[in-house]
Amino acid sequence: MQSATFHWISTFLEAQAAELGAATNTQLAYGRDLKDFDTFLARKSLDFASAGRDDVESYLVFCDAQGLAKSTRARRLSAIKQLYRFAFEEGLRTENPAIQISGPGQDKRLPKILTEEEVDRLLDAARASGRSPRDRLRNTCLMELLYATGMRVTELVGLPISATRGDPRLLLIMGKGGKERMVPLSPPARMALAAWLVDRDLQDEEDRLKRKPVSRFLFPSRGKSGYLTRHRFYLLIKEFAVAAGVDPAKVTPHTLRHAFATHLLANGADLRAIQTMLGHADIATTEIYTHVLEERLSELVLERHPLAEGGTRKSSGNTSSDGQ
Repeated sequence: MQSATFHWISTFLEAQAAELGAATNTQLAYGRDLKDFDTFLARKSLDFASAGRDDVESYLVFCDAQGLAKSTRARRLSAIKQLYRFAFEEGLRTENPAIQISGPGQDKRLPKILTEEEVDRLLDAARASGRSPRDRLRNTCLMELLYATGMRVTELVGLPISATRGDPRLLLIMGKGGKERMVPLSPPARMALAAWLVDRDLQDEEDRLKRKPVSRFLFPSRGKSGYLTRHRFYLLIKEFAVAAGVDPAKVTPHTLRHAFATHLLANGADLRAIQTMLGHADIATTEIYTHVLEERLSELVLERHPLAEGGTRKSSGNTSSDGQ
């Protein structure tokens, strides 16, 4: 496999693990599927960077001709679509050649959702989690900013401290492909950020006295990147879930992004505004949250409505007698 192809697959799988919590078996399946697609492209003297929509469709025809099951073909297309969505967001491609290709009759999966009460519990857990007051301030700031803005985890952990100075009401986020967007901060997020900045300034002063370099990142780390890694934050958010009594399988940095969008929509926010805050290039990507909301509302009716199980609604008062 060529080095460029290896880089595409390895960085994609790393992002899947860090942002979506993809299990090892899922990553292995994605890796096998993408290697098979790469082998197909190589026969046509193509690679991930040069393949077009026709090439993706030809590969699907090739898979069908091999007699592969519908579920296998759907999984391979899913891997390809996710790879190209990642490549587009990372600026590796200027367009997504697979975005309009339909799968072989598979149902569209809706993102996992967290209730507002579950998010509150996660935020409380973050405030109480950490070996030191500094850790707890950082954890609180991470979670408040994530839920208040719907940022991608890569955008969150890589925030420069310069973007957060001056008690901002709006936060300037550098998104995928170098695109900037402004996102408003909630009062709790601003309070958490202000408290963390006080501690960050103390960190910087300590580093200067020890003649150490001062980090330019809001969430610094001693690692090679200089800031908290996606993987480390993924592990942290799982710890918060356990402490909060929320199913860890439901909680990833990306489900907090989903919660941000779904809760805004449920409380009357405009879909276009949500699209802008999430940094979606296409409104169709944002519209998935209308389906999430519709499904949740349907569940609530089935679970809570007094006639949901075919019963008869009971009167709240007594039947009046004649003459009263």
